[in-house]
Amino acid sequence: MLKSFRIGGIHPPGNKISKDAPITTVPLPDSVTVPLSQHIGAPAEPCVGKGDYVKAGQLIGQAAGFVSANVHSPVSGQVTAVDSVPDAGGIRRIAVTIRREGDEWADGIDCGDTLIKECYLTDEEIIARITAAGIVGMGGATFPTQVKLSVPPGKRAEYLIVNGAECEPYLTADYRTMLERGAEVLAGIDILCRALGVTKAFIGIENNKPAAVSHLTALAIGYPQIEIVPLRTKYPQGGEKQLIQALLGREVPSGGLPIDVGAVVQNIGTAFAVYEAVQKNKPLVERVVTVTGKTLAHPANLLVRIGTPIRSLIDLCGGMPQDSLKVINGGPMMGRAVSNIDAPVTKGTSGVVIMRNCEALRLASGSCIKCAKCVSVCPMALEPYLMSKLSQRGRYDELEPLKITDCIECGSCAYTCPAALPLLDYIRLGKSETIKRIRARKS
Repeated sequence: MLKSFRIGGIHPPGNKISKDAPITTVPLPDSVTVPLSQHIGAPAEPCVGKGDYVKAGQLIGQAAGFVSANVHSPVSGQVTAVDSVPDAGGIRRIAVTIRREGDEWADGIDCGDTLIKECYLTDEEIIARITAAGIVGMGGATFPTQVKLSVPPGKRAEYLIVNGAECEPYLTADYRTMLERGAEVLAGIDILCRALGVTKAFIGIENNKPAAVSHLTALAIGYPQIEIVPLRTKYPQGGEKQLIQALLGREVPSGGLPIDVGAVVQNIGTAFAVYEAVQKNKPLVERVVTVTGKTLAHPANLLVRIGTPIRSLIDLCGGMPQDSLKVINGGPMMGRAVSNIDAPVTKGTSGVVIMRNCEALRLASGSCIKCAKCVSVCPMALEPYLMSKLSQRGRYDELEPLKITDCIECGSCAYTCPAALPLLDYIRLGKSETIKRIRARKS
């Protein structure tokens, strides 16, 4: 019997249109814009200025605290500006703009394809290299990886769980990475195990990806501590709390973290980036991005340098279809609408999904019919209808007891609502306000 999480979940169409498209390297752009805030936590502080010449892989933004991440130049060339620019959501953020000149890499970076499996570094040295390389969670959350690997006093990591589910509709970047870079992914997982001091790792992969399951299973023969586990195809199977429940049978307590039940969760793309950081001394300056849509001429999985304009990826795949209404940064369930397609690809850009008019238009909202479908599909066993209604009416004081901060914003409630209510929109509003109040109370 296939493993899965116990409560809730939905089955949206997979639409894995680009699953057979091999990873293709995107030509280098003439100019890149590299935001200094591509991660959860404090933005990096610029350490270059206008007129400076930088090499690919050179540090241009220094992490500004424990929960922060270094930022490196993805190209070689001259810094033309350090200024605030609009991101994909239209919010202005400090970024470094570089006019590319060739492709000269910083000293000590190995850009070759030779696999290096053996790692002789200590756990402290591994974490130091990951920190220096600016690795963050590449499934979209962008949490600095070194923070997850720094287990708090009194806690102990027992298992490493690697998310290969890629349960978001349309996205296939992790799937292609598993097929084409599986040996490097496993080497990265072995390195993560060493850093955590754990002797067991699970890779959870939904059973709609049999080629990835069989390929990694064959490669994992040389890694007895790594087990590939097929999972039932169900959204949001890739949520870290859902993965822990499916693979370990443990439930993260309300308000808790995976480490509270002895688990650390990482993403397939993150494992590959860790391999390159530790074994190749290569910082996180590029990533695989799925560019897809039902009427896009050439859906693709592209290896993209950070800072490349989103517009150039769409052009490379045949241009914007005429029936397009919305571009989404990430997947259609948890991604965010792009208001500025000239914005750059960042460390957290897992996909660029182009939605047709008929798919992206919201239906007119009706009245709640008390059907409780939103409750039955919520993977966190919450009451979405109630939290949304209270938030809509500004009754924020009543939201914390309902555990609104446990919401993982998967969108299952809004997807299943027969009245087309914007449940997640109001829940996000209420969750944000509740977190502000909790922080104010603690301070």
